[in-house]
Formats: sequence, structure tokens, C-alpha cells
Amino acid sequence: MLAYIKGRIEYKQVDYMIIENGGIGYKVFTSLNTIQSSGAVGDEIKVYTYLYVREDNISLYGFSTPDELKMFELLISVTGIGPKAALSLMSYMSPSNFILSVIMEDVKAMTKAPGIGKKTAQRIILELKDKLKKEQGELAELTHGKDTPEIGKESGKAQEAIAALVVLGFTPLEAARAVSRVYSEEASIETLIKDSLKELK
Repeated sequence: MLAYIKGRIEYKQVDYMIIENGGIGYKVFTSLNTIQSSGAVGDEIKVYTYLYVREDNISLYGFSTPDELKMFELLISVTGIGPKAALSLMSYMSPSNFILSVIMEDVKAMTKAPGIGKKTAQRIILELKDKLKKEQGELAELTHGKDTPEIGKESGKAQEAIAALVVLGFTPLEAARAVSRVYSEEASIETLIKDSLKELK
């Protein structure tokens, strides 16, 4: 399993790039966000990768941050969502905005991406809300542990932010500590998630 590729950009298109490493050119499909932030042809780059394997298709996907990779993995875990639809949504939403849309059940925000209709957006929200609820249930148990910041015991808003970060791939303790560092009563869930992600970089 490839965790990441580090090499030189040889070619760029709107939905993929070719990265040379050790004399081998890897065709890496990716989101518009990663394409735009990846630099110019000839620059060095590191992308976090996912090898997609099906009977008739073996493709490599890569992203500039672990957050984007986790968002991709979450999306393709949803029934009926393949890599193409996942990349379309990722080209229009950051991981933090995506998780916020799931929490707030914001179908309209998701349908701005080409190829994502209302029913598809509703299915994404339904399935991933279940994952968030599961994480929140597990976090409720965790917050009784002595190493967990007190903030997690007191605020439902903080719990939602922590659960969202866990879904994005961070450990419960990492997420709880990050949220506790940026938490304020006035902050929205969106602000908590975005500020916590900065803490976790």
C-alpha cells in the first residue's frame, strides 16, 4: 500500500498530474484544490495517496493534505459514490466545510458541485451523520478518562467538533486537545473545526 509519493511534477491537467519518483512517472488523479496548490511543473511535491482497485480499474489518487485524503476515503465509503463524484465535491469544498455541511445537513452546499444532485447529497449526509453519531457516542465514554480535556465533558458543541475531527482521521485525544485550545462559548462549530485543524497541522 502506498502511503504517499514524493517527487517532481512532470505534467498537470485539471484532474490529474504525473509525478516522477525514481525514474517512474505516477499518474495521480486528484482534486482541483490539490492541483491549484501543488506548484508548477518541475516543482517537488508530496501527495498522500489512495490506491483504488476494482475488477476493471486500478487508479492512484493523491492529495496535498491528510485531511483531503480522509475526506476522499469518507466519500467513497458512501453507497453509490465513486472517485469521480468524490473529486467533484472535493474541488468545491474543503474538508472542514464538508464536515460542517454534514453536521448542519446542508444539502444546498453540496449540490453546488457538478454531478452531485439532491438525492446524492442527502445520502452522503445520512450515512456520514451515522458515523458522526457513533464517534460522539464513543467520545462520551472517552471524556470520562483522566487524560481528556475537561471541555469535552461540558459542551455539546465541542463534542460535535471533536467527533468531526475524529472522522477526519485524528485520534480522539488529539482532537479533544486541539478543540480545548481554541474553544470559546461564542465560537461556531465551523470556527471550532477550522481553528482546531490549524492547531493540528
